[in-house]
Amino acid sequence: MNGQELVSSSPRHPRIASDANHFVLTFENNRFASELFGQFDQNLKLLEERLHIDARARGNSVVITGDVVATNQARRTLDYLYEKLQKGGSVERSDVEGAIRMAVAADDQLSLPTMEKKAKLTMAQISTRKKTIVARTPTQDAYIRAMERAELVFGVGPAGTGKTYLAVAHAAQMLERGAVEKIILSRPAVEAGERLGFLPGDMKEKVDPYLRPLYDALYDMIPGDKVERAITAGVIEIAPLAFMRGRTLSNAAIILDEAQNTTSMQMKMFLTRLGENSRMIVTGDPSQIDLPRGVKSGLIEALHLLDGVEGISTIRFKDVDVVRHPLVGRIVRAYDATYTARPEDAGPQV
Repeated sequence: MNGQELVSSSPRHPRIASDANHFVLTFENNRFASELFGQFDQNLKLLEERLHIDARARGNSVVITGDVVATNQARRTLDYLYEKLQKGGSVERSDVEGAIRMAVAADDQLSLPTMEKKAKLTMAQISTRKKTIVARTPTQDAYIRAMERAELVFGVGPAGTGKTYLAVAHAAQMLERGAVEKIILSRPAVEAGERLGFLPGDMKEKVDPYLRPLYDALYDMIPGDKVERAITAGVIEIAPLAFMRGRTLSNAAIILDEAQNTTSMQMKMFLTRLGENSRMIVTGDPSQIDLPRGVKSGLIEALHLLDGVEGISTIRFKDVDVVRHPLVGRIVRAYDATYTARPEDAGPQV
């Protein structure tokens, strides 16, 4: 091994020995190092695949060889994940994928030669009593930060990018911290191309199938018994969009999901419900409109009309932000490429 060894004064951080394109990271805690590298070094293999480097484990050390930029991205990724383990967290494949994306983005954002590269990764996060969610892409990072500062946030883009999940998590965090008194979750009750016909049961049973994704996200953030009690007490309200008419929603975190399926009048009605000390998040995918052909999407119109309005932030997700499964991103790209080439097949977008 050539190069000068640089030893950290704190055992919390790895020791680094390096030369131009080759360095060794040594982690003090053997158990954390094993978890960091992954079973059969699967996390290091993922680093190799994504960054086109060579990463070889040697006990509690890893030897990294490759392009200078890529090896530094690998170092920042491993340093961030090791610190996560030290704080009591775990490292899954999705965490490694997210850390790599953020490390690459940190370099991509350095447009001026005089700017210094970031020494470590910092990712926006949402914390509830049950779970802590960390941004896995630069767009998710921007989305979380936008929800913290803007009164109205539009999160638009393809499926699997975390738009709804992060919005519900942010609402749960606000409720736990006492920033709002209630959570209101809504969706337009539009069928996705199917004809479901008559649904039996009371009103809740009729609309629940449309709102199931919101329930799923809620139960992921808040213990189930607390969710049920909050719904019974009206602290958490889950209702179809039609129930919003005539109301003023104050002291609340308000989420409208699947907003691409609102009409122009429905969107205007919903946006004007915003009351004192409330935050509103509108999510949707303009490529999956289920409105009848010829009906204008309220989401698309609102994005155009409200562009640049003070207090409103719009975050646009892309296929590279898909975190659900790598294959989902490839599926989105394939559909986008087809509909870009043949816009007449793209459905009822206007």
